[in-house]
Amino acid sequence: MSQIALPLSHRQGSDPDRIVVGNANAAAIEALREPHGWPFRTAILTGPPRSGKSLLGKWFAAQGGEVLDGADALDETELFHRWNRAQESGQPLLLVVDGGQWDIALPDLRSRMGAALHLEIGAPDDAMLADLIENLAMQRGLALGEGALTYLVPRAERSFAEIERLVATIDRLSLERKVPATLSVWRDALEALRGPEQARLL
Repeated sequence: MSQIALPLSHRQGSDPDRIVVGNANAAAIEALREPHGWPFRTAILTGPPRSGKSLLGKWFAAQGGEVLDGADALDETELFHRWNRAQESGQPLLLVVDGGQWDIALPDLRSRMGAALHLEIGAPDDAMLADLIENLAMQRGLALGEGALTYLVPRAERSFAEIERLVATIDRLSLERKVPATLSVWRDALEALRGPEQARLL
């Protein structure tokens, strides 16, 4: 499993402040490692919910960059001033955008954001999906039975948020029933989230 360890958590056991690296985010992470090549040393990071945008922002800040999380919700004039200050200081600036399309009204800000490097986290493929399931189960101390990934990966939605819900549901059912997380629990968790037909998909 490929991961970036983030120096943010001192909790014992599996560190939840880790980002699984895979097809969906590898290009963005590589670009975050080399901010000096960004246009105007500015980048905009977008991606689906629960895809690790904020964690990547924290990791980037720990490397000495400036990060504005939820940039699309900030006052545009203040954001424009922050961009100018970053240019004066030479500090790389990462803007993490939570929403979908970012409609910028202020013309000067719009032109500068248009010139920035745009980084996007996409949907996970099967290999990354398997790593995500394993990582989330490890964080919960959940032992998935043999064959779990072979069964779950083809049936799971390609969504970071949905994978979190799936592992949480498996964990909950296993605890409620006081049984190991094996086939009947995996199937019922999928059925709870996606319906019986998807859970039994061959």
